[in-house]
Amino acid sequence: MPASNVIQTSETAQRYARALFELAQDKGDLATIHKDFRAFAALIKTSADLRKLLDSPAFSRDVKVSALAEIAKKAGYSPLFGKFLGTMATNGRANDILGAEFAFDQFYAKQRGVQRAIVRTAKEMTGAEKSRIESLLARVVGGDVELTSEVDPSLIGGIQLRLGSKLVDASVAKKLERMNTVMKGA
Repeated sequence: MPASNVIQTSETAQRYARALFELAQDKGDLATIHKDFRAFAALIKTSADLRKLLDSPAFSRDVKVSALAEIAKKAGYSPLFGKFLGTMATNGRANDILGAEFAFDQFYAKQRGVQRAIVRTAKEMTGAEKSRIESLLARVVGGDVELTSEVDPSLIGGIQLRLGSKLVDASVAKKLERMNTVMKGA
């Protein structure tokens, strides 16, 4: 699987996410915080300048706090989420925000009883194909499944499916790799 799409969550990011999750749950704002966090994560993924601001030690904590406060204000994020971003930046953890979003999303899904799955294919799936896979997975796991699809042309064909920590790789690329390994051993 391409490493570029894999989010690593540090223990610190998980602690921040857990604290925000519990606070949002206490305030009854889980859905709002989840929506804000997802929107901000999408912004990070699409803006090289924002990634540079969060990751670079060249920018002081104060600059990061100010920039994040301005972004939160202009985007209309909830005050709780704006404070969370400021706290992470103040504590020198701005580079852990994406990891915290991933962890928060996992806590939110678990709280709602939803399992997350990622399917990778060589070309874009149709809505019907995605729905079919989602319903099959729901029957297998005995509950709701939210499916995210990604396109990875290097798979050549077939499918990769990740549900939790389990990976099923039925891609043409993987089959060719296995055949190559067998032929080298012959």
